[in-house]
Amino acid sequence: MVTDLASAVAAHVEDGMTVAFEGFGHLIPFAAGHEVIRQGRRDLTFCRMTPDLLADQMVAAGCVRRLVSAFFASGSAGSLYEVRRRVEDADPAPLEVEEYSHYGMVCRYQAGAARLPFFPLRSYAGSDLPELNPRIRTVTDPYGGPDIHVVPALNPDVTIVHAQRADRHGNVQMWGILGAQQEAAYAADRVIVTVEEIVDDEVVRADPNRTVLPAHAVDAVVACPRGAHPSYAQGCYDRDNAFYREWTPISRDPALLQAWLREWVYEVPDRTAYVEKVGAERWRSVAVDERLSGRVDYGRRYAPQEAAQ
Repeated sequence: MVTDLASAVAAHVEDGMTVAFEGFGHLIPFAAGHEVIRQGRRDLTFCRMTPDLLADQMVAAGCVRRLVSAFFASGSAGSLYEVRRRVEDADPAPLEVEEYSHYGMVCRYQAGAARLPFFPLRSYAGSDLPELNPRIRTVTDPYGGPDIHVVPALNPDVTIVHAQRADRHGNVQMWGILGAQQEAAYAADRVIVTVEEIVDDEVVRADPNRTVLPAHAVDAVVACPRGAHPSYAQGCYDRDNAFYREWTPISRDPALLQAWLREWVYEVPDRTAYVEKVGAERWRSVAVDERLSGRVDYGRRYAPQEAAQ
């Protein structure tokens, strides 16, 4: 269960697979994506509710043949110019795109997790997405209502997520903004989770409601501190907004983008080296102060003999 990132990717991610990288603006698994790039995976179908910088980087590295997602943007900081070059001009090669709304992607994961063939939703009424994406279809309401749009189930070969902590068994806890991590994990055949820290079993048992992914749903758990940078991990470090602003001119210039990949991915052996290369000053700029949550009393069975003692 507990392994290193290179071994997890080598064991579970193969060329041609459908791989979901989830985390909704928060807890984005950048370290895992960089390891996939490092290992030279090819012809992947990349699934993500918001593709953002990670998609730009993996597409530029030649890992991705097909993009399944929604809201193509650099974390609200600009365009994904590598994705745009591929889609608009097939430069340097075409990129297949299958576009949904955010909710449409959630519904696809939900259907996949429940092993249903499709999921109904009303939010495409009045939208032009059904005309752009033939996989968004309509079905007759068997209860006599109007026809309703449906999206097909999404069952990734592998789902990869990042989280604040897990125990050695793979019980994974997250807090802060969550996306479709749980649905995407249950929809997948295999699940890799990178975490800020691996904690004792007692830590997880003391706060069970934060366990978003139980051990039975996880195939590999990896201790990977700061594995979500330049996105953020609530309570650990803030979003590196400066990096998101810096990405626009990098992404706009193919030569600069390839140079960035060489310097920050190919020539960096692992996340530990990446963290060191980022440097103490940059980490101080995203440091966060402690803000503890309120206490919760879960209670336990009353034991009269203990009270008597």
